[in-house]
Amino acid sequence: MNKPRPADAALYPTPADIENARARHELRANALRLRLGGVAKVIGGALLLALTLRSLVFEPFTITSPSMQPGLLVGDYLFVAKWPYGYSRYSLPLALPLFEGRMPAGRMAKRGDVVVFKSPADNRTDFIKRVIGLPGDSVAVTHGQLVLNGVAVPRVAEPASATQHRYRETLAGRSYVVTHSAADTPLDDFGPVVVPPDHYFMLGDNRDNSADSRLALIDGGVGMVPARNLVGRADRVFFSVDRAKLRQSPVHWGTAIRTDRIGAQF
Repeated sequence: MNKPRPADAALYPTPADIENARARHELRANALRLRLGGVAKVIGGALLLALTLRSLVFEPFTITSPSMQPGLLVGDYLFVAKWPYGYSRYSLPLALPLFEGRMPAGRMAKRGDVVVFKSPADNRTDFIKRVIGLPGDSVAVTHGQLVLNGVAVPRVAEPASATQHRYRETLAGRSYVVTHSAADTPLDDFGPVVVPPDHYFMLGDNRDNSADSRLALIDGGVGMVPARNLVGRADRVFFSVDRAKLRQSPVHWGTAIRTDRIGAQF
């Protein structure tokens, strides 16, 4: 008399059928493990490559403030080159304290470079400014005019508005546009100060709306920036979006991407 079986019971007439079923299951499991292992290796390799590129070659950076206008706009996405100044703990992910100083030693930023650095206030907040003074330089601002080592940095007025002046400034062969409020501001007069060893003096191109080396840390600026805090040099814009248009109705979204800025270099 046959024993009753549950409706969902598997049917294996002989012990050999059971062994065959087990063997087939093991083969399928092994094949799945091999496929998953291959996928894991590909994903792991891609993550390792991305981490290496981010640590040693390029790191993405987003402009979130107007301090570098008009050259850099809020919503610009940049590639920051890591290798020009060598590497420090602050140019590595998580600022791991693997070594002190910069490696290799001796690589310095140049006057006029646009750089990303960690604020000396907390050594973790990213800032982007233009390098103005190198170690040993004397830096001053007189009525909005930048003075480097006792010599006024050349500038030429450009078309502006009643409330804002624009100048094309030329520093160490680098030409760029800076903006000033038409009205006098406290930041229009500063110094002179001498940049200490292993430090840089930074300014924003939006001279009256930039927390830079003219302001001490206690006043919300960055003071003199240690060389070890440099992350890298701004290289080029790879994407740019007008976020104000994204906050409007969808009919404006098509023009939110600023295609004319993609590829812009510094």
